[in-house]
Amino acid sequence: MNSSRPIMFYDGGCPLCRREVAHYRRLDRQARIQWTDIHQHPEQLTCHDITPQAAMTYLHVRGSGGEIHQGVEAFLALWQELPYYRHLGRLVKLLRLQRPLDWGYRRFARWRLQKRCADGVCVTDNKEDR
Repeated sequence: MNSSRPIMFYDGGCPLCRREVAHYRRLDRQARIQWTDIHQHPEQLTCHDITPQAAMTYLHVRGSGGEIHQGVEAFLALWQELPYYRHLGRLVKLLRLQRPLDWGYRRFARWRLQKRCADGVCVTDNKEDR
């Protein structure tokens, strides 16, 4: 595997997350992104200094330069690699929508995590989110 490819770390146990990743993977015809299910490959989190709690709470993407993005910045890093979405990412940046979108995303992500915890799939790691 090409280690310079961006990596998307996702919750493969979450039906919504799986559908979204399946959609993105269909668009990734050139295999530009490495898709990593954090439940099947938790060691990948450790390799990139991401806590399991942080990975379950917010989307994380390791960019092609090795930098870690989370929340809306992670989506933007992912979208720049995908056809169609790269235009959306440019628009978000041009209109300076990162902060309001991140505010909304973080509230949604916390709700999603609470729902996952209610389903019995919760990480009990007390470290701060990355």
